[in-house]
Amino acid sequence: MAELLSKRVIILCFIAVLLILSLMILWPILISVIAGLILAYILYPVYKMILRVVREKNISAIILVLLLLFLIFLPIWFLFPLVVRQLLSSYSYLQQADILTPLRAIFPQASSADMSAIANTFISNSLNAVFSQFSSFLLDLPIILLQLTVILFVFFFALRDAEKLKQYIKGLSPFSAELEKSLSSQFKEITNSVVYGHVIVGVIQGILTGAGLLIFGVPNALLLTVLAILASVMPVIGAWLIWLPAGVYLLTSGHTGAGIGLLLYGAVFISWIDNVIRPYIVSRRTNVSSGIVLIGMIGGLIVFGLMGLVLGPLILAYLLVILNAYKDKRLLEFIQTK
Repeated sequence: MAELLSKRVIILCFIAVLLILSLMILWPILISVIAGLILAYILYPVYKMILRVVREKNISAIILVLLLLFLIFLPIWFLFPLVVRQLLSSYSYLQQADILTPLRAIFPQASSADMSAIANTFISNSLNAVFSQFSSFLLDLPIILLQLTVILFVFFFALRDAEKLKQYIKGLSPFSAELEKSLSSQFKEITNSVVYGHVIVGVIQGILTGAGLLIFGVPNALLLTVLAILASVMPVIGAWLIWLPAGVYLLTSGHTGAGIGLLLYGAVFISWIDNVIRPYIVSRRTNVSSGIVLIGMIGGLIVFGLMGLVLGPLILAYLLVILNAYKDKRLLEFIQTK
């Protein structure tokens, strides 16, 4: 009996050591692995369409990987130099801009010297932070490329072996068949809501905002497009944070027709996407609160970087599923056998 117990302890210790070592190996690339899985989930319907035509899993997955690479690198190749130039142009503009006049109108009691010092410090610190991040990006470029390689490998195998992966996870699941089906349905709805309703629609809305900025001749439109995409992904915030000030800027700088055109474009077309399409997709999928999504995105962005925009709300939404199961006295079902 003692010998059997010691063997079990040794086996458990061995498994624990393996799990710890595996976690240490995977930890630096864990976000890349998750990103590859999420991309595979998003583009799996496209993969199925290609597979119907090609009828070969490896070739279908390779075609989609090449298509993804094309969609990633083509905009970077053409737009990256333009965005850098516009970033430098914005830096020069902000250094020369007269921001004391509007500040005096808002804070008439403050002295000009104090306002000037505060404004200059704010602009200097903000620009230094932007250029510091840009410099860090360039220095980390080799690591970023390695992370991208991991994403593409995971993306490829997750597409090709999607059914095997699904069956493997099902085999590991400790849930009862009924509960597993219920959880799977809820998790799918939550994932679709966050990925399609907030992220995908937000990116499309940001790009359309950028198109409006370019059409109506807003300066530094490409740089503002990047900001519009980030703002559009965030619930409650939205692309209006970019197109509304841009339209007002055009009006006050003498470009009345362009300013009115951009404001109408934003109010009718861009807001229509935000007020009709996004709520339709989100309400169709699930009833996850926009507040939960917003908090998850902000917290996720701080902890995980850009991938946190997806991971943050997903983690919080999945936690709510567990809490609701506990509230409904169904938590014990999680450990029942099938």
